[in-house]
Parts: sequence; structure tokens; C-alpha cells
Amino acid sequence: MPHIEEGLFRVMAYLGGTAATIAWDSGMQKQAQSYYQLALRAAHAGGDHAFGANVIAGMARQMLYRDRPQDALELVHLAQKRTRQAVSPRVHAMLHTREAWAYAAMGRGPAFQRATGEAADALAEAQPGEEPYWIAYFDEAELAGVTGGRLLDLARKDPRQYAENAANTIRQALASRGPEAGRSHALDLIGLAECSFLLGDVTTAVDHTRQAVGAAERTQSIRVRTQLTQLYPYTVGKASSRAVSEARTMIRDLLSN
Repeated sequence: MPHIEEGLFRVMAYLGGTAATIAWDSGMQKQAQSYYQLALRAAHAGGDHAFGANVIAGMARQMLYRDRPQDALELVHLAQKRTRQAVSPRVHAMLHTREAWAYAAMGRGPAFQRATGEAADALAEAQPGEEPYWIAYFDEAELAGVTGGRLLDLARKDPRQYAENAANTIRQALASRGPEAGRSHALDLIGLAECSFLLGDVTTAVDHTRQAVGAAERTQSIRVRTQLTQLYPYTVGKASSRAVSEARTMIRDLLSN
């Protein structure tokens, strides 16, 4: 019976974590918090420390999107402290990327680079068949996409130092995962468009913006539309360029639907 109860709690933890992710991606932040708390309690009751760390990482991600990087960093450090050697390399890698994300949001470039390097080292140690099924998504493409997005965070404050590196890293992600990646594919294209604007390559930026809008039309992700909203200002004030004006109209039309 104890084993059956643990199994039920683990199922509850997974369902709660999945519901939290869906709620978060749909913009329902309060509901996501409730689901995260439910999932964390169930993971603890089921003795699944690895999934508990994954839930805390999800809570940290939510803090990052609410512009609370210090809270996010504290959550990630809590997850890392609770698990230590109890989780697989791929889970360790994911936690390091959330740590790096917080550092990037705080403008702490060297700390970001250190945590990103630790993520890559941990991922290199991952062995097929020895990882929890729910972390299978975290591969080299995911690492490149997340890292590219965080480099873009840094590039917004220092384009000369980070924008080109961000673009190259996002291209690695795009080369590894195609349109079937859905939301991630759209976010990669939006990020690449913004990198091009930061680099002053307006022609390429417009091309990527068109591709990004096309990809965004194929997903209902609120997060994708939020990122497009952040891309929109780059197209304002360049009325002399017909191509930029057309890209601006494409974004506006999608966001208005």
C-alpha cells in the first residue's frame, strides 16, 4: 500500500505541474501558483525529490517573468540545495539554466556565464535511459534556446557585447528544432528578429519578424504574444522603410485578434 500511495502522489505531482505550466503559459498566474503548490506538496508526499526540484524551477520561471529575479534565484538555490546528488545530470542542467536566467535578468554577466557553463557540463553527462521521462525535453536545442534568450536579455543593455553571440546561439536552437517545436520555434524567431534590430541589420530583422509572426499564428501561447509585444517598438519610428512598416502591421494585426 505505501508504494501505491507514493505512486498516486507522484501522478498528482505530475498532473499539478502540467496544469501549472498550462495556466502560466495562458497568463493565469494565480491559478499557476496554486497548481505549483499542489504539485510541490504531492511530490514531497510521494518522495519524488527530482520532480519537486522541477516544480520549484517552474515557480522560479514564473518569478522571472514577473520581473522578480532575486526571488527566482532564491527558489533555484533552494531546489539545488534540496536535491544535491539526488537528481540526474539533465535535471541539474535545467536548474543551472534557471540560475543563469536569474543572473542575466540582474545584469550579472560573469555569473550568467558560469552557470551556463555548468549547465552545459551537466548536460554532457546525461545518459539515455537514465533520466526521468519529464525532463526528456531538455536537450542541446533547449539549452541553446534558453541560453540565446538570456544572452538577448543581456544584449538589451549591452548590444555590442552580447547581441551577436545571442543571435548565433538562437540560430543553433533553430537549426536543431523546426516548426514542429511550436511555441519554442516562434520564440526563437522573435528573439532572432530582436537581435537583428539590436545589431542594426534591419533587412534581416524584418525577414525574421515575418517568420516569427507566421509561427506565432500557429500557437495560442500568451508568452509568444507577449514577446511580440516587446518586439513591436523596434518597428516604430521607421516609417521611411516600407518593409519595416509592413512588419509592424503584421505584428499589430496578430496582436489585435
